[in-house]
Amino acid sequence: MHPKYKLKEAVDSLYRHNHVNPEAYTRLVLDCVRFSDAHQAKRLQSHMDENLYEPTTTFIHNRLLDVYAKSGKLLDAQNLFDKLPQRDVFTYNAMLKAYSTTGSLDDLQALFNDMPCRDFVSYNTVIAGLASSGRARHALKVFVKMQQEGFQATGHTFVSVLNACSRGLDLRHGKQVHGNIITCGSLSNPFICNALTDFYAKCGEINTARWLFNHMSNKNAVSWNSMISGCMKNGLPEECLELFHEMKLSNIKPDMVTVSNVLGAFFKKGQLDEAHKLFTEVEDKDVISWTTMISGYVQNGKEEDALMLFNKMLTNNIKPDKFTISSVVSSCARLAALTYGQTIHAKSVHMGVDKDTLVSTALVDMYAKCGQPSQSREIFDKINSKTIVSWNSMILGYAQNGKDLDSLRLYEEMLKDKIKPDGITFIGVLSACIHEALIEKGEKYFLSMKEKYGILLSLDHYACMIHLYGRSNRIEKAIEVIKTMPLKPNSLIWSTLLFVCKLKGDVQHAELAARELSEVDPLNAEPYITLSNLYAVNGRWKDVAAMRKLMNNKNIKKFTAFSWIEIDGKVYKFVSEDRTHPESQLIYQRLNEMIRRLVECGFSPNKDLVLHDVGDDEKFESICYHSEKLALVYGLMRKGEKGGPITILKNIRVCGDCHVFMKFVSRIFSRKIVLRDSNRFHHFVDGSCSCKDLW
Repeated sequence: MHPKYKLKEAVDSLYRHNHVNPEAYTRLVLDCVRFSDAHQAKRLQSHMDENLYEPTTTFIHNRLLDVYAKSGKLLDAQNLFDKLPQRDVFTYNAMLKAYSTTGSLDDLQALFNDMPCRDFVSYNTVIAGLASSGRARHALKVFVKMQQEGFQATGHTFVSVLNACSRGLDLRHGKQVHGNIITCGSLSNPFICNALTDFYAKCGEINTARWLFNHMSNKNAVSWNSMISGCMKNGLPEECLELFHEMKLSNIKPDMVTVSNVLGAFFKKGQLDEAHKLFTEVEDKDVISWTTMISGYVQNGKEEDALMLFNKMLTNNIKPDKFTISSVVSSCARLAALTYGQTIHAKSVHMGVDKDTLVSTALVDMYAKCGQPSQSREIFDKINSKTIVSWNSMILGYAQNGKDLDSLRLYEEMLKDKIKPDGITFIGVLSACIHEALIEKGEKYFLSMKEKYGILLSLDHYACMIHLYGRSNRIEKAIEVIKTMPLKPNSLIWSTLLFVCKLKGDVQHAELAARELSEVDPLNAEPYITLSNLYAVNGRWKDVAAMRKLMNNKNIKKFTAFSWIEIDGKVYKFVSEDRTHPESQLIYQRLNEMIRRLVECGFSPNKDLVLHDVGDDEKFESICYHSEKLALVYGLMRKGEKGGPITILKNIRVCGDCHVFMKFVSRIFSRKIVLRDSNRFHHFVDGSCSCKDLW
């Protein structure tokens, strides 16, 4: 018979005979402690209460409190504690443990302050409870008070205090604790050494952590994990992998904590095959290792692999947590896989994690990147504890979807809520100013970053200002920004200048930008393609040919443009003049019919954008069979005339002809079209685009 069943039988026997038995009470309460059986403890207490039995000492009641505390039964512990006729330090310590276990920190501190007497267990319980719950400063204050009252710190005390310093990144106090440890002669304690290694690593003192680690005489798995995770936290994936190999050579078996950190290191270095190999070798994978793999795939642009792995995780009956869900939602955001994203959203609701700030923020970002800003806002408004990441996701989401004024209004609302903006916030705010051509407002926001909020200006912020000036026909001002900024211009800066020069047809400055871009990024095809575009528009075919020859001589490959569309959970990909699709004959037939109808309504394909000096028929085919047009027609074929909006994604900026084409289709065929290119979302409705023809 199982011992816990024997315990139940013994308590049942008490109830059957219904008489007071002090010896049985003592024996049974000790069994309740041994098996952590709060249910039988409660029955035992009820039996004593019904029979009006009052123990002569605190022993039995203290043990009952201890069972309730360990089991997290705070209400039972509180009810018993409140009616006890006599209490000693053990009684108070048991109640402190109950508060600590259940995270009732205010009650924990209040009871500790009111205790008539304390011992070192009281201090250790409170310090550990406060430290593990993030109240690092309070834990340190109690530690100081402990020393002032003459209590000797134990190894448990030092570990808890170092944990508090680690959480608070409190290097100064942590070093003082290190000094106390040396004075007490406790440095040989492996638990304390591990805590010290972890503390220094988390506070960025990785060399000190490594020195302590190297001088440990008896390293265990926790020691290796502290050092390995410390290297990861300090951006040292190579050192992390070296330690992993050393750990295996030292015959210490890696656990799931080790595996998760090493997987992270592989992903950090882009070694996806090595990560996959290690992951497949692990037999009992936990949710952390699955989540690490999924998020690693997302970070390395392998979103499809992330989604497939998530499906495999579910088939293996591994229950995802909020971190898994947020990573999978991020995959859907990057792929703009709305249908799958909605499925994951539903799963998060079923799991009860949809209200979690991390998951909610990921959902805000996902819906915005799937062209659904109104859905994003609905989720955003329901987030109780909005972080700066939550605000940024919504501000950027509005800006990307052409809701620029909404983006700026939300920024002002954020300031009223006393949330301090960061550098990412201003990327969204400045982007909104670009699309609305709000030069003065953009300048004001740009200056406020450093002067008002102390934010370090990045190349992304300077690129926004170059874009803002360039779009407003102030190319000279944009060049002045480049000349006066303290940072060395990179490919983003010159690419932005090149783009605005192309928009304004400024060949002279475009040649300058292209020349500089070629120097900082020699294999980038953009400067050659953009100049070819400008030369073609101006009929300079010799210069177009020269650009193509230069590209061939330098072996520079043009980036393949493609578009994709999701229909019924399946993704269909198209390239320009694509004939590989099984239904390509019907697609081209429908596209040609559509073009004829649009031409009758005033549409004229812009053959000037073709970069080859060829006949009109060849120019027509080149410009009219771009990948986004093929994707649009296929979407209309599959969804029918009365279907919902057609959502298309493209990996580069949409060209001018396709942009006009989409506007005509949205008006003539009364169909909303959402096109996400590499820069922003375009919402085409009734012949207009949300970008106001600025992209």
